[in-house]
Amino acid sequence: MTALATHELQQTTNLGSDLDRDLSVQTLRSAFSHFPSGVAALAGVANGVKEGLVASSFTVGVSLEPALVSFAVQNTSRTWPRLKRAERIGISILGEDHTDVCRQLASKEGDRFAGLDIRSTDEGAIFLDGAALWLDTTVYSELPAGDHTMVLLEVHGVHDHSAEHEPIVFHRSAFRNLRTAEGNQ
Repeated sequence: MTALATHELQQTTNLGSDLDRDLSVQTLRSAFSHFPSGVAALAGVANGVKEGLVASSFTVGVSLEPALVSFAVQNTSRTWPRLKRAERIGISILGEDHTDVCRQLASKEGDRFAGLDIRSTDEGAIFLDGAALWLDTTVYSELPAGDHTMVLLEVHGVHDHSAEHEPIVFHRSAFRNLRTAEGNQ
């Protein structure tokens, strides 16, 4: 260990008293909201019905061989047990014009796809027009993770729309776009 590393370690050892030990759901949601994340719509046709949900826990680059992405879904989700039966699941990384679309797809009431511009594959993956990226996937595996399930999805195809549509991000409980980030135009 270098002298600098030893000095840094000594300076950080007293931080324990500054950490909030209240790990209530409200405290954790507030803390986790400080990490900006992309917003993904996952949709497909299962048993002849369009199913879809929105995830801000979506992660790319889990693995390159095989090509895997992931997201976390609440164990109480009523949609995921139906959606995971789809032959293919389309992932649309939502674009900056999708704020209302996101709320519509996340709704527990009504037809989540009413009035939306969507495309689908022969295998039943559903994609949203105006998305920054499309990924054609299948369920690879599911892993228990507390009150959520981590879902690994294998990618079979991609289509990049980012030159036309900037993605939105979810940060501090609000949708934001990347164009307004400092230093961007």
